[in-house]
Order: sequence, then structure tokens, then C-alpha cells
Amino acid sequence: MTEETIKLVVYVHAGFGGLALLGGLVALIAKKGSKIHKKAGKFFYYTMLSSALVALIISLLPKHENPFLFAIGIFSSYFVLTGYRSLRFKKEVPSLIVDKIIAWIMIVTGIAMVAYPIILKGSINIILTVFGILGLIFAIQDLIGFKNPEKLKASWLQAHLGKMTGGYISAVTAFVVVNNLIPGIYGWFTPGVIGGVYIVYWSRKVKKR
Repeated sequence: MTEETIKLVVYVHAGFGGLALLGGLVALIAKKGSKIHKKAGKFFYYTMLSSALVALIISLLPKHENPFLFAIGIFSSYFVLTGYRSLRFKKEVPSLIVDKIIAWIMIVTGIAMVAYPIILKGSINIILTVFGILGLIFAIQDLIGFKNPEKLKASWLQAHLGKMTGGYISAVTAFVVVNNLIPGIYGWFTPGVIGGVYIVYWSRKVKKR
């Protein structure tokens, strides 16, 4: 693959990411459950997942191998996939085989994100460590939740809001870091802190209902 083609693939990745930012923002602002929210959410799901998948491809291209980008791509895909798939739990609990596979992929990736820098360089990568631990926590919670279908069915909305917002946080983080809007390591974590407050707010609101 030529460098020009690789540049084109990078542009495609960035394009999908930009569209995901817009779609996700509309979904967050719109009234939950409204037609606008549903359409914007679906648009965000497909564009964000496409951006993450293209990132995985880029990270595997010859002379462009990037384990860091690959791990972040898996991390982002996990939240978007599980957030969207949690909608199925609203009416019933279907086969969870695919969901378990997704959770285990995140667990393996999370362990690698923490251990890889230590094994390879003998040092901790704070960004990969934090994201890896977060991925591990959520994926393990998924596997525990799959053992209780009734509880899974009752908490579908919390799972959907939390995971989809997590996916949007990934999109915002990428935008902030690439454009250096917030310098240094703070750019990696500031969107997550703000987004985490948003998730906690909506989780409590849903519980009250």
C-alpha cells in the first residue's frame, strides 16, 4: 500500500470521527427516547464504529504498526458495541455468546494495555494503564451481569447510557489530543472526567425512575 493510499485511509478515519462527534453531540442534547435521539444515536454508532475499525486497520499497516493505536481502537469499539447491543436487553435477554466474546476481547486487551509497556520497556504507560484498567472493570462487570438475566434486563438503560457516553468520550478525547486542545497528559483524561460526571448524573436520574 502506497503512502498516498495510507493518507487517504487516515482521512477516512478522521472523517468518520468528525461525523461521530456531531452525531453523538446531537444524541446527548436531544431528549432521551425521542426520534432525534434514536436517529442521532444510530448515526453515532455506525460512524464511531467505522472510525475505530479504520484505526485498527491503520495500526496494522506495514511501517505504520502502532500497538498503542490498536489498543485504543479496541477500547473505543468495546464501548460503542456494548452500548448499542445493550438496547436488546430492554424486552428480552437473547443469546449472549457474542457479548461474552466482546467482553473477553476487552479483558485480554486491557491486560495487554497494562502489561505490554512494562514487559517491553520496563515502565508504566499511564494512559494505557488507566484505559486498560477501565476496560477491565467494565468488561468484568459485563460477565458478572450476564449471569443474572433479570438484573441485566432491568439495568439495560443504565448500561446503554453509560457505554454509549463512554464511546463518545473516546471520540472527544481523540479530537482533543490530535488537535492539542489541552496540552500534555491532561488532554487524555479531561474529557473522561467531564464525561464521567455526566454518566453519574444520568445513572442516578435513571435509578430514581
